[in-house]
Amino acid sequence: MSSHSLAAEHYLPRTVDGELDELFTGAAAISLEGAKGVGKSATAAERATRTFLMEDPAVREAVAAAPELLRGTGPVLIDEWQHLPMTWDVVRRAVDAGAAPGQFLLTGSASSFSPGNHSGAGRILKVRMRPLSLAERGLSFPTVSLAAILTGTQPDMSGETSVGLPEYVEEICGSGFPGIRGLPQRVRRAQLRGYVDRVVDRDMVEAGLRVRKEAALRRWMAAYAAATSSVASYEKIRDAATPGEGNKPARSTTEPYRNMLERLFILDPLPAWQPTQSHLRQLAAAPKHHLTDPALATTLLGLAPASLLHGDQGPVPRPQDGSLLGALFESLVTLGVRTYAQRAEASVGHLRTHRGDHEVDLIVKRDDGRVVAIETKLATTVSQDDTVHLRWLRDRLGDDLLDAVVVTSGRYAYRRPEDGVAVVPAALLGP
Repeated sequence: MSSHSLAAEHYLPRTVDGELDELFTGAAAISLEGAKGVGKSATAAERATRTFLMEDPAVREAVAAAPELLRGTGPVLIDEWQHLPMTWDVVRRAVDAGAAPGQFLLTGSASSFSPGNHSGAGRILKVRMRPLSLAERGLSFPTVSLAAILTGTQPDMSGETSVGLPEYVEEICGSGFPGIRGLPQRVRRAQLRGYVDRVVDRDMVEAGLRVRKEAALRRWMAAYAAATSSVASYEKIRDAATPGEGNKPARSTTEPYRNMLERLFILDPLPAWQPTQSHLRQLAAAPKHHLTDPALATTLLGLAPASLLHGDQGPVPRPQDGSLLGALFESLVTLGVRTYAQRAEASVGHLRTHRGDHEVDLIVKRDDGRVVAIETKLATTVSQDDTVHLRWLRDRLGDDLLDAVVVTSGRYAYRRPEDGVAVVPAALLGP
């Protein structure tokens, strides 16, 4: 019925561990959410005394017949709860009845709210878990803390790393899924292709969407992959997904694909930053496109490290401005920044003016509205041109801009004397 088989023999610590430990001092139930394969089960199992694996038909049948099995001594892990949605309401009612802190952990690979379930607001805390950040992968010891930058003290920047562009490209293609990244390259590539296959032919159906044309869904996923780190419009993505088709599909036909891919956490769009203060006007509201793991983008596009590093004419072009390698590097950095910001109770967005004349890749916002602005540059050095948007934003926000940072593929962390902008190699940035 219950099992401890999810507990890892050598558990890899995650940034989210500290957040879970803090929340469990007062919360009776936490739902750990994220795409399949990000490590939710292993992280939850580190805290569980009893585990119910809802992918097992025998376990589902028993719990459906006797929901009281979930109650008792905790913490109780209900793994992949969405396979038996009634478990969500069982936990919610237990919390209403006065369950003790640290009683329930739920893991899920699909967004929890559906018409058949109460949202759990105020009862079940939702915590997002993403693939491994660079700091969690152990490439280099991080010497620059995002939490320290968010204090607004403009801390000294220091540290050195041997991680360079070839290593970053390997990490882009190698995946942040713990069970995949350490495999031999050929096996890893096969597993990533299998991951995409499962999304198309199984996960979408299990989540409630009938896929009539699997090939069409793959083209839409590839179009989103090609749009990584851009604000490409629906029309541009549609055209990329339906080349050569005269009669383009209606939005009502294709929008369920996007909605379900978001619900399965495969698409992980970055929202536009919308400041409540009146410093800035005419900001665009479109999100930036990201997949949950840059390796899924390279898999969908059929790209390997060699093709990204040594394309026929340098970095591989994409439909939008810039290079796909630069966009994927930005996506890798964004994955880490979102992970570290969540630990620091901060949110992350991006900034783009309506005309596109000013853009800042990442805006990390504290709960008081003050922000850190981050640009990513696929380069080892930073020029005056690379900081122009950060300086423009500083002029408009004044003291509300806590710090300005450029994340690079370089070797050293330092602060530029001419404008005070921090320069941080991606491998040196951590929580």
